[in-house]
Amino acid sequence: MSASITQPRRRGVGTPRWLGYAFVLPLMLWLAATILIPLVQSVALSFQNVRVIGTPGEFVGFANYTRLFASERFWEAFGRSLIWVLGNAVLQTVLAFAAALILKQSFPGHRVARIWIILSWIVPTVVVVIIWRWLLSASGGIINYALVALGITPEPIGFFSTGDGAFASVIAINSWRWFPFQAVILLAALQRIPGELYEAASVDGASTLQKFFNITLPGLQSVLFVMGLIGTLMSFNIFDVIWLLTQGGPSAATTTLPVLIYDTGFRQFRLSQAAAISVVTGVFLLLFALVFMRFAAPPSDDGEEGRI
Repeated sequence: MSASITQPRRRGVGTPRWLGYAFVLPLMLWLAATILIPLVQSVALSFQNVRVIGTPGEFVGFANYTRLFASERFWEAFGRSLIWVLGNAVLQTVLAFAAALILKQSFPGHRVARIWIILSWIVPTVVVVIIWRWLLSASGGIINYALVALGITPEPIGFFSTGDGAFASVIAINSWRWFPFQAVILLAALQRIPGELYEAASVDGASTLQKFFNITLPGLQSVLFVMGLIGTLMSFNIFDVIWLLTQGGPSAATTTLPVLIYDTGFRQFRLSQAAAISVVTGVFLLLFALVFMRFAAPPSDDGEEGRI
C-alpha cells in the first residue's frame, strides 16, 4: 500500500510578474500626482519670478537662490528652526521616556492611563491652541492665576509678549502635544525587552542606572533611531502650531523656515522666492536624513536574517 505524498505548493509559482506591478501602479500614480509633480513644479517655480499664483513669470536662473543666501532673515529663520528641532527633541524625549517608564509599571488604573495619555495627540491642533492660549493668558489664564496665588511671581507673566518667552512657550506646547505619541512607541519597545535580563542584572548587583544604560538603552536603539529620524523631519516642518499661536511673532522671534515660506509666498506675494526656500529646505532635510542614516543607524543583527 503506497501512501501518496502531496508536495507543498511553492508560493508565487505561476503568478505573472506583471500582476504585482499592476497592484502597485495605482499607488505609484497617486504618489506621483500628489508628491512628485508638485515637487518638480516647485523646483521649476524657484527659477522664475512669479509673485502670485496663476500669473506668468520669466526665467531668472539662480537669482532667487542668490537673493536667498544673502538674506539675513533666511539665516535667522534657519537658526531658529535648528533650535526649534533641538528643543523639541530634548523635551519630548525626556517626557516620553519618563511617561513610558511610569506606564510600564503596574499600578491601579495603569491600563486607563495607557489609553488616555494619547488624548493630547488626538485632539486637533486648533483645539490645542485654544486651550493653551487660555491657560497661558496674562488676563484670566489659570496658570498665571496659580503662579500669582502661590506667590511664585508678583504679577502675571506675558508668555507670548517677549521673543524668548514666546519661542519657549511654543516649544513646550508642541512637545506637550507630541510626547504621548512617542511615549506609546517607547512603551511598546520596553515591553519587548525580556524581563530575565533585568533579573539577571539584579542578581549581579547592577544599579538602576546600570540597568538603564546597559539593558534599556541598547534594547531601544532601533526604536530611538527611527524616532530620531522621523521625529526630526516632522518637527522641522511643523507650521500649524507656530502659526496659530504667534504667526511667527513677536518681531519674527518664532519665525521658522515653514513659517517664513508661508509668509513669503502668501503674505508678501513672492511665490518664486518661497519656492526657492522650500527647495533649499528639502535639500537640507534630505542631506540630514542621509547623514543620519549613515552614522546613527544601529548595527544590523545578522542572526535575524535567517530567522523565520
